[in-house]
Amino acid sequence: MTSQETIEFLKQHNELRIINETLDIKLEIPHIAYIEVKKEGGGKALLFNNPIDGNKTFNTPVLMNIFGSYKRVELLMGQHPDFIGSEIEALLHIKPPNGFMNKLGMLGDLFSLKNIFPKQIKGKGSCQEIIMQGSEVKLSSLPILTTWSEDAGPFITMGQVYTQSLDGKMVNLGMYRLQIYSDNRLGLHWQIHKDSSAFFNQYKEAGQKMPVSIAIGGDPLYTWCATAPLPYGVNELLMYGFIKKQPAKIVKSISNNLYIPEDADFVIEGWADPQESAIEGPFGDHTGYYTLDEPYPVLTVTAITQKKDPIYYATVVGKPPLEDKYMGWATSRIFLPLLKTTAPDLIDYYMPENGVFHNLILASIKPHYKGHASQIMHAFWGVGQMSFVKHAIFVDQNAPKLNDYENLTKYILDRLDHKKILISSGIIDALDHSSPEELIGGKLGIDATGEKLNSSKIDIEDKNLLSLMQKEIKNIINIKLYFKNTANPIVIIEIDKKVNLKTLFEKIDIFSKYAGVFILVDTAINDINNLYMLVWRIANNIDANRDIYINKSIVVDASNKNSLDNFNRRWPNDVNCDKKVLDELTKRDIINIDKNFKNKFYL
Repeated sequence: MTSQETIEFLKQHNELRIINETLDIKLEIPHIAYIEVKKEGGGKALLFNNPIDGNKTFNTPVLMNIFGSYKRVELLMGQHPDFIGSEIEALLHIKPPNGFMNKLGMLGDLFSLKNIFPKQIKGKGSCQEIIMQGSEVKLSSLPILTTWSEDAGPFITMGQVYTQSLDGKMVNLGMYRLQIYSDNRLGLHWQIHKDSSAFFNQYKEAGQKMPVSIAIGGDPLYTWCATAPLPYGVNELLMYGFIKKQPAKIVKSISNNLYIPEDADFVIEGWADPQESAIEGPFGDHTGYYTLDEPYPVLTVTAITQKKDPIYYATVVGKPPLEDKYMGWATSRIFLPLLKTTAPDLIDYYMPENGVFHNLILASIKPHYKGHASQIMHAFWGVGQMSFVKHAIFVDQNAPKLNDYENLTKYILDRLDHKKILISSGIIDALDHSSPEELIGGKLGIDATGEKLNSSKIDIEDKNLLSLMQKEIKNIINIKLYFKNTANPIVIIEIDKKVNLKTLFEKIDIFSKYAGVFILVDTAINDINNLYMLVWRIANNIDANRDIYINKSIVVDASNKNSLDNFNRRWPNDVNCDKKVLDELTKRDIINIDKNFKNKFYL
């Protein structure tokens, strides 16, 4: 499905909002998309027909929020992700057939797999109707967005980055942040654990430049495939063929030897010199924080090709919920069978978007013996992208559904046993900011399987507990009790941080007869009545080895870290909308949000 066909398809299903007003690619368009996806159900896909950059106009429309709802994900994939997962599961458990007819049926299934392999076509593709090389190469000719006020500049958010190993035997499709430095130079933000980074090291050791081609647009499924967590060395376009039941048609790039989808809207080609790097960032990212500026490889662009009437695909990253909520949902459903091969007693798993995926995973298992949950935790922490997960909570087969957050939380708190809490260390995502050192940090595993615990907590009103706690700790501003009718009620403590909060842990533990878990958050930037965003803040802000105290109760320091904590890294700022931009868009009647909406999502 081409970009134009995608637009018509979305129109037919009443899933597209067309915006003809003149809007700037700097902040205005991203802010509108940021608000749209936070609406109930994810809002609609957005087509901006008249993007500008100051006084500069573009003829290329910008399409955003393509995958921003469960319905659109299912429509664009042509089926429910669970069905795709079931097909993968059937292949994983294929058995020798009995009988002639069964053999024929199996042959038919296997024969259909020929369609998963990308098909190279000769000549030029529709992505190469216009070719720009040499002095014609101008990245500024594309409506590349600047999303946040503190961003280092514009960056490509939905680029399909095609690379291959030095020997050409392995091909990778990934999605990485791509900062625009100038008309022919961009930054390649592939973190150290990514496949493209591994390929890059091969070229570096060989002293050779690395070819890179970046496609934008075409069938939206290419973009999702760029995020698919396939094993190292497996071409992500195989997933396109598996889902579509037809091969991706690919064509050779103009100025390097990489193949890209022939129906992409834009292709940016070039070479990365291992001897050249540049500071990339800071940028607001899907963590909801600005990721820090660091050196990354640079791509020198040798060609830009495009369709005659291209569409520019983009997304927006920041605080949840965003488009990655729905893309991540599809990923979790499709790849569940593959994860079960590592953990056979896994029933299901869920990665809440306000845990920004790599910060929190919920999983249900069928435990057969003591320590079974912790065994699977270790298996998770050793597998592919699951190895980046910081916090894992496991329940058994009797638990509520994993996305039934309220009842699931009660189930967990009723089984939260100190003896079944695992704190370990391991690799963490390069975007994580809370660990004392980069790329490695604390891991928290909670085994909430088994029998319900008896509650021995004393019921108390919030105001009375606040009064008692303020007598011991003067800089507590407010508290709120949650899940009082469980074995381990939670107290959220809003605090004016003036000391290292570790010095308060034992004082807080005195109040263990009233609650099982105490979580401290900064007063200035949190709303203790907003559980959704509190989960986001807490999951982002803690390192299990440093910030969790377990004695009679569990005390968690979820504050921003600074010199009081002997924290030597830079702590990044929250990603926040520009108030002037929101006011102007409201004045022009392009957005319509109230104070409650702004507060609900920490805009």
